[in-house]
Amino acid sequence: MSAPPPAIQTRELRKAYKGRAVVDGLNLTVQAGEVFGFLGPNGAGKSTTVKMLLGLVLPTGGELEVLGGSPADPKIRAQLGFLPEQFRFQTWMTGAEFLNFHGRLAGLGAAELRERIPKVLETVGLAGRGGEQLSGYSKGMLQRCGLAGAILAHPRLVFLDEPTSALDPIGRVEVREIIERLRGEGVAVFLNSHLLSEVEQVCDRVAFVKQGKVLTQGSMLELMGGVIPVDIRVGALTPDLQAALERLGEVRRVDALNAGHTDLELWVSREDVLPAVAQAIFASGTPLYALTPRRPDLETMFLELIEDTPDAAHTTKMEAARA
Repeated sequence: MSAPPPAIQTRELRKAYKGRAVVDGLNLTVQAGEVFGFLGPNGAGKSTTVKMLLGLVLPTGGELEVLGGSPADPKIRAQLGFLPEQFRFQTWMTGAEFLNFHGRLAGLGAAELRERIPKVLETVGLAGRGGEQLSGYSKGMLQRCGLAGAILAHPRLVFLDEPTSALDPIGRVEVREIIERLRGEGVAVFLNSHLLSEVEQVCDRVAFVKQGKVLTQGSMLELMGGVIPVDIRVGALTPDLQAALERLGEVRRVDALNAGHTDLELWVSREDVLPAVAQAIFASGTPLYALTPRRPDLETMFLELIEDTPDAAHTTKMEAARA
């Protein structure tokens, strides 16, 4: 059985308005079932890129494929879901009427909609609220209803633009769970969010864009240079233990504490090395008080990549951020 085509594939994608390139040579690949973060400052060309991927704006140049075809193809477009940041809701409708309207536009039949609408309302936390007019919904409820519309027609690719911007912490957790459920069902999610902590928790890979170009893209581990910093607290750090740890990674920092504890930072190349690290400490007879893999700091990477800094200074700052 052949692998499914990428959910999104662009090659030198370009869009210019009045001679000015808003998107300039964009190369992206998003795999089926992948949650992909699309990050950049205001004016980076993110919205224009999404509109081209949805078939709402025609490219000036380059190539793009969505689900192996053109977004202009009605069969492809029927498999796309979209939650824009600023959605124009028909506020005279009830939530159920709104979903029924958009479901019919997506080609769903009446019988399927009667079954599907209560399910998606429950999924987004609006169970029992479908009979209320949208004009009475709070901003967060409208955001949830828009998300219900994006996933209503069983899409294979969903575009989410700031999906948690109007939600409280509980709502943000629920949206993360929805995104993870979509990934588990093989649905690709193209996520644009300024809440970088949310992106860190849910995305498989991210791309940083500026002035319509991709600065870098990859998994969090790839963007950190293929290393995982691990903070370790042990009792005494004996020479034998340090040698054992250095066979598993690179000891970057050692701090002896007054309480007879030692803090150290170990850089390893793979997550599956961590059990061997713990085993080496236990085998040495030294007490282990903490072993904490450190998550890459996406906000620091974002700021360092987006800032206009010389290459040398940029490299120094990135190394400091990783240290």
